[in-house]
Amino acid sequence: MKRFVALILFTMCVVALILADGKMRPVSTYSIVAYDRETGQLGVAVQSHWFSVGPIVPWVESGIGAIATQSFVEVSYGPLGLELLRAGKSPEETLSALLKADKNRDVRQVAMVDTTGRVAAHTGSNCIPEAGHYTGDGFTCQANLMLKNTVWDAMAKAFLETKGELADRLIAALESAEVEGGDIRGKQSAALIVVKGESSGVRWKDRLFDLRIEDHPAPVKELKRLLLLNKAYNHMNLGDEYLAEEKIEEAMKAYTKAMAMYPDNAEMIFWPAVTLAASGNVEKSLPLFKKVFAMDKNWAILLPRLSKVGQLPEDKALIQKILSVAPKKKE
Repeated sequence: MKRFVALILFTMCVVALILADGKMRPVSTYSIVAYDRETGQLGVAVQSHWFSVGPIVPWVESGIGAIATQSFVEVSYGPLGLELLRAGKSPEETLSALLKADKNRDVRQVAMVDTTGRVAAHTGSNCIPEAGHYTGDGFTCQANLMLKNTVWDAMAKAFLETKGELADRLIAALESAEVEGGDIRGKQSAALIVVKGESSGVRWKDRLFDLRIEDHPAPVKELKRLLLLNKAYNHMNLGDEYLAEEKIEEAMKAYTKAMAMYPDNAEMIFWPAVTLAASGNVEKSLPLFKKVFAMDKNWAILLPRLSKVGQLPEDKALIQKILSVAPKKKE
């Protein structure tokens, strides 16, 4: 108990010092924080008509919680909120402590969820209309400076009705906000962070998705595209892990999933082709190499270099056979 009291006092002092200079960043936006009861994953998704919203609004830590801090944003709500959640306090207790230390609480909008699905949200009375929030089981949607006051309810409905991974459901909530009119000023940046349910003790390993759109005419659409690409690369990474363990069949299954998700990505075609060739399946690799070489001649230049570092056998006949499917140089 003494440790918690000391932590609260420390937190309030730090917030007071940070707020003393009166600097506020008007990040008017819409966001969702959520906990997935099936996987334990935690996530935040956000869009704003403000440059580079990603480093400011979303704060997530595996095994601890997720926080969104916005409106006339005070960034310290993120790290200090996670510190209080880490100490075992509920989202409601955490948010209450931070608000008590903030003389500008009436212009803040903050939401958080912990690893049990408990939530807390605050929309200050001086947040620019339309502003409000919706709290549900394991999630909360919040928005300010919206075109209409139906945004946060629409986000909640989309999140609850969408099937799939937590990341997909978070994106669906952002898309629904846009359908409702979104930010009255327009669009600019977006971000998505999703972490694993259990912490490994190494934070960067716990992040399943960490995507940011700094400045784009359609940030949510671009965020959705990058999410698909990220998923494909996750399969590529898994394939690499299997390959390191010499589990060729499992590696190729993972690589094949990646290629199916993003068929026009040369990187995702080249390395599976290399894996096939290196494991003796040269004939199966040739159509893949042919496709890659047609995309960019530099892949054919790269190929012979791989045998020098053990990625392919040091077999000139093999290299020549693969290069035979490359487009011929025009005379």
